[in-house]
Amino acid sequence: MADSKPASMKKKAPIRLLNPASGYLTGYSYTLNPYTGCAFGCSYCYVRRMPIALFRNEPWGEWVDAKPLDEAQFRKEWHKALSKGEVTVFMSSATDPYQPAEFKEQVTRRVLEVMVEAPPAFVIVQTRSPLVERDIDLLQRLGAHVRVSMTVETDLESVRKELTPAAPPIAARLRALRSLREAGIAVQAAVSPLLPCSEAFPALLAEAAPRVVVDDFFRGDGSNGKRSAQLGMAERYGELGHGELYTPETADRFVDELKRHMPEGAVYFGQAGFMP
Repeated sequence: MADSKPASMKKKAPIRLLNPASGYLTGYSYTLNPYTGCAFGCSYCYVRRMPIALFRNEPWGEWVDAKPLDEAQFRKEWHKALSKGEVTVFMSSATDPYQPAEFKEQVTRRVLEVMVEAPPAFVIVQTRSPLVERDIDLLQRLGAHVRVSMTVETDLESVRKELTPAAPPIAARLRALRSLREAGIAVQAAVSPLLPCSEAFPALLAEAAPRVVVDDFFRGDGSNGKRSAQLGMAERYGELGHGELYTPETADRFVDELKRHMPEGAVYFGQAGFMP
């Protein structure tokens, strides 16, 4: 699954798992991150410029802290949240809930097991990992209360290997999308952020997912492009020979092309596509 060395992994019990949503995720009640850190370590990840990454002595992508789940404690926290009103959850905002550590730790699966007992109004599961297929049984039980959002930023493996070398192959993600869809689970493809791709990418997405959300480096990094600039993404595009694509207009053109392949209301841009 990965082209780089495995991330070091520690366990650190959290005070709570549910955190009030804010900023880009205003519209959700809570965010839930089963892990701190992310072994996929994508070069463009906005979390690299957040305190959790900046003040860690290890490079982003080379460490992961699992949050061991005390089921009784989380069940109490969950029911307390439900008692206060409608609960909507974004999982996950600063990590991937199905990164390699989840194979063994199963924090995400155990969280979903508690949710199945008393479903929220809505939970979005944001991932780029085919491991999400393992939990089809739980996702089916959540029914209309869940959507799986699978990140697919390009259809070019050459680009994936340059910019997200430790992330799962594109073909595996597309297979997972189709598998989840066939199992009756609501899904979307998240082209977030749009990376250099082929002209066939819009048609490929339209075949794989009934709903697509697109984002870019300028409007989707939570800082109007400042974090992406600090990460040197414009320079990386130049090094790869795609410098002319590093503009907001690239994503705008891509959205227009997607709309030609998909039904009305199936294509979103930015924040609106991630909302409950």
